[in-house]
Amino acid sequence: MDVASQAARATFNFFEGHARCAAVFRAHPRSHYERLGSKVVYAIVKAGGRQEKVSVGDIVVVDRLGSQPGDSVELPALLLVDGEAVTTDAAKLSKVKVTAEVVRDEKGPKIDILRYKNKTGYRRRQGHRSKLTRLKITSIA
Repeated sequence: MDVASQAARATFNFFEGHARCAAVFRAHPRSHYERLGSKVVYAIVKAGGRQEKVSVGDIVVVDRLGSQPGDSVELPALLLVDGEAVTTDAAKLSKVKVTAEVVRDEKGPKIDILRYKNKTGYRRRQGHRSKLTRLKITSIA
C-alpha cells in the first residue's frame, strides 16, 4: 500500500496519531516548502562584523552602522539560496544585491563587569552597552 492511500485511510488515534503523521511526512519526497507551494529564498550576508541569515521582510539587529533611520544600505552576500539553486561563487555573488532599510539605532542590554578581591577592600565596577542598528531586509536581487 503506497503512502498516499495510507494517508487517505488514516484515522486519528490519540496514542499513535503523531507517529502516523510523522511517517507520512517523512515518506513524502518533496520538501515542506514545495508542499506549501512557495520557494525558499534566503541569503547569508556579512553585517556588522557577523554573518546573518536573512530573507525578505526579516528584521536583523547588527552592530551600529553609520546610517540614519530611513536610509537604505546594501549588505554583501556570502551565499544565496534560491529554491533548489545554491550560489557560493564570488563572481556571481558580486552581482547579488541585498538591500535593507535602517529602522532605528538602539542599545543592547546593560552588562556589569565587577572586580572584587576579598580582605583588601578592592572593588571595581564597569558597565557596557553595545550600540546596535535594527535593519529590515527589503530585497534580495
